[in-house]
Amino acid sequence: MDGPVPELRERADRCAEALRAADEVLLASHIDADGLTSAGVAAGALSRAGIDFEATFAKQLDSEVIEGIAASEYETVLFTDFGSGQLDLIAEYEREGAFTPVICDHHQPAEADTDCHLNPLLEGIDGASELSGAGASYVLARALENGHDNRDLAALAIVGAVGDMQASDGELHGANAGIVAEAVEAGVIDAGTDLALYGTQTRPLPKLLEYTGDLGIPGVSNDPAGTIRFLDGLGLDLKAGDGWRCWVDLGGDERQRVVSALLRHAITRGVPSEKIETLVGTTYTLSEEEAGTELRDASEFSTLLNATARYDRADVGLAVCLGDRDGALAAARKLLGEHRRNLSSGVRLVEETGVTHEEYVQWFDAGTEIPDTIVGIVAGMAMGSGGISYGKPIVAFAAKSEEETKVSTRGTRGLVGRGLDLSAAVGEAARAVEGDGGGHDVAAGATIPTGREREFVGHLDRLVGEQLR
Repeated sequence: MDGPVPELRERADRCAEALRAADEVLLASHIDADGLTSAGVAAGALSRAGIDFEATFAKQLDSEVIEGIAASEYETVLFTDFGSGQLDLIAEYEREGAFTPVICDHHQPAEADTDCHLNPLLEGIDGASELSGAGASYVLARALENGHDNRDLAALAIVGAVGDMQASDGELHGANAGIVAEAVEAGVIDAGTDLALYGTQTRPLPKLLEYTGDLGIPGVSNDPAGTIRFLDGLGLDLKAGDGWRCWVDLGGDERQRVVSALLRHAITRGVPSEKIETLVGTTYTLSEEEAGTELRDASEFSTLLNATARYDRADVGLAVCLGDRDGALAAARKLLGEHRRNLSSGVRLVEETGVTHEEYVQWFDAGTEIPDTIVGIVAGMAMGSGGISYGKPIVAFAAKSEEETKVSTRGTRGLVGRGLDLSAAVGEAARAVEGDGGGHDVAAGATIPTGREREFVGHLDRLVGEQLR
């Protein structure tokens, strides 16, 4: 059986063979939603295959982290959602016999290789839009099947892809679509057309519609009173006791009436057609999770996971991925509340202080005001606010330490269509100031020496200009 991504089957088989031959495995993974789901998929598959493992997480796979891994007692290390970009460093330790690497990633590979390297980019599949790190882990999981075909793990792979912004054009496609098909067949995902707004499971209706700032619907977006007036005018019973119902609580006819009214409202107020079209899209519902919870919707699930690792509790996120619906889920929800408060204050700070516009990029330096673990999310959320353009990539700086600055960048799919590749540009600009970085075409990050931020911006502005011209 070729699995969900036939092009990667041979690589997946080699990786699976190396893992089965190991006495025990160190599972090292990135900490964002895609990294946590990558680890969750891999951990589930390793457990079912009877392979002992220990999990560890890192914000960034740098030379210090790799050195620590090399000093451990593990002879086999499975890297998920990172490793390809650091393969030149990893290969040095492999040659020295420190450990055998098995890399399951979707980021741009370095100029090196190893026998067990599963990455869609090596087979001409776009790792930024067609297969996430969790998707790559799922391909490996299908090759690792041991009396269990592991198709149920496809739900986590889809959460990872959504969390990695791979459904930004309305639905998952490419190799991801093969995973969706297997998830639907396994009964763990319902893929359907619905209102494509964040929070359909948990947000009261007014808040669901109010937080559509990127759509810019006059009288609804960022307008609490206007949102209430809009809902009150629909002639529907949308309240439950003293509060409002959530989208998930509505019947099919009620949903249709709300969507139709919202579309009419947007059209009559001059919202561009390309934005109106994004109101409805493909949604991914985890059918085995409880309705009305963060775990039911792939987008909300991914945000919950982001909230754990961003605050150094990747262990909580992994436990949720592995099925803990008691203590770990309660802890994750508490972290999510803190995460939301920090994001809101971060966005307010950026809106108040504004950004500096160069010819091709815009940027701000948060210093120690925004944690380096969330400054990229804040940057993406701030795009479209007053004075912050969708027409330029946004660059965010935050203090990582006294010696290092974290760089996070975000673009749009429209800019990528015009030639933007932030992974390449950020990597080159970072190296020009004695730093290092990479990522995806639409979002990338770097670490650079403190004090060289403006020099970095100068290099990046030039490189982005060359891409877009």
